[in-house]
Amino acid sequence: MDINFELYKVFYFAAKTLNFSKAAEMLYVSQSAVSQSIKLLEKKLDTKLFLRPTKNMRLTSEGETLFRHIEQAFNFIKSGERALFEIGNLIQGKIHIGASDTICKYFLLPYFKKFHEDYPNIRIHITNRPSPLCVDLLKRGSIDIAVVNLNSKYKYENLDVVPVKTIQDIFIGGEKFRNLKDITVNLKELEKYPILSLEKNSTTRSFFDELIKKNGIRISPEFELDSIDLLIEMTKIGLGISFVIEDAVKEELRKGTIFKLRIKEDIPSRSIGIITNNKLPLTPTVKVFIDMLRSDLGV
Repeated sequence: MDINFELYKVFYFAAKTLNFSKAAEMLYVSQSAVSQSIKLLEKKLDTKLFLRPTKNMRLTSEGETLFRHIEQAFNFIKSGERALFEIGNLIQGKIHIGASDTICKYFLLPYFKKFHEDYPNIRIHITNRPSPLCVDLLKRGSIDIAVVNLNSKYKYENLDVVPVKTIQDIFIGGEKFRNLKDITVNLKELEKYPILSLEKNSTTRSFFDELIKKNGIRISPEFELDSIDLLIEMTKIGLGISFVIEDAVKEELRKGTIFKLRIKEDIPSRSIGIITNNKLPLTPTVKVFIDMLRSDLGV
């Protein structure tokens, strides 16, 4: 099927904005030209791509499928342009990193600082999403690199994965649950207590669910949050027992505002990993950032 690339370009901006007027502004053409291009593309593909009610224009299911592929193609093209620009020149450029709030705060911050000091004119664009969503963004070419909590159950197809740091999950409690502070408890006993956890769209929550399922335990968290910092604060004021990464609570454990529960069962360690898309050539800037991480971490 021979379709002019310009039609796909118009479709990309129309689908991205869901507004023909905004797409026209971005393309420096008239709204009528955008509308005619979409009609022609729909005719050539023999399928409807947009639903156009009086308000809230949206993509059809066929339009959504096409957009996912076209978006990836455009991201790959932009990455290629950047790679050419950056060859032999790290004076300017940018790197787009996907990582959760927790990984940014408790792992990546010193590396952002070091990279910025070494390359002050390179922009660091960070997209904060849970690890599974970062992987999806990477597959679509929307980010250059994902730094995520690795999921042993997930198949990272067409992705290069390098584990860089081991992490340990723990249960923590505050003063209200001091009766648990100096004893060893089994996971079954935690059924009697309010449990706080991250939301289901996170790798940590998936790991927690798998842990309790493996041990035949029935726990339905009373609070589900998207922030580990909120989990810590709610634990401090006695709203429940939380399941968190130990690195995130080192300062609170040192100060004694919370304590680590002694759990009889073994809680396996996990890993943080650097993930790149092996279909997307790495720009020099991205390579330098990855090399810095791996060098500092000895991997």
